[in-house]
Amino acid sequence: MDRTALFDELRQIERDVVDGERRLAEQEALIIDLKRQHLDTTKAESELERMREDQRRRDLDRQRLLSRLQP
Repeated sequence: MDRTALFDELRQIERDVVDGERRLAEQEALIIDLKRQHLDTTKAESELERMREDQRRRDLDRQRLLSRLQP
């Protein structure tokens, strides 16, 4: 893969990482709200864990791309 394609992929993954962080914050806020209302948070916490795993994969992808761009 040429450097231009790597940079394009890196730009996309960076956008995905930022979006993932926003969604994680929203999910965490939802859980806090559910707890304040004394409602069941099981599903929301399970979803949060899935989202965190997705974010870890995005972070690994970003690191992989960055390492490929090193001279």
